[in-house]
Amino acid sequence: MIGRDDILALVPHQGAMCLWDEVVAHDAGRITLRAWNHRDAAHPLRSGGLLRAVHLCEYGAQAMAVHGGLRGRASGVAVRPGMLVALRGVALHVARIDDLPGALEGEAELLMEGEASQQYAFRISHSGMLLAEGRAAVVLGDAAAMPG
Repeated sequence: MIGRDDILALVPHQGAMCLWDEVVAHDAGRITLRAWNHRDAAHPLRSGGLLRAVHLCEYGAQAMAVHGGLRGRASGVAVRPGMLVALRGVALHVARIDDLPGALEGEAELLMEGEASQQYAFRISHSGMLLAEGRAAVVLGDAAAMPG
């Protein structure tokens, strides 16, 4: 299992904006993660006291970022920063998530990869209930432009 400190070292999202707490499993094509922060009253994506299901798209995008960081670390190749450019086929099965007990569980699967882009599918669930799913496209930038 990979903990939060390792995740923070892999992604540009820092502090409370780093949404995942642990990596449960991963390989070259897929990652599974968990998070407990959705109940936090100080969650950075909350508005009006609520954390809406639409923010699960950010959880999905960050799952992709963590997966990319792990793939880069395993290959020894510098990770190229990615910019989310499209969400497709997104289905939200709940209205909000701040009232859910227990962990959020996320999965991201690499569907296609080119020289300058990647496409992933993501699924976020809670206690076996699917909360959100969709696909995301990322355009990759220059690794030299990454901070740090």
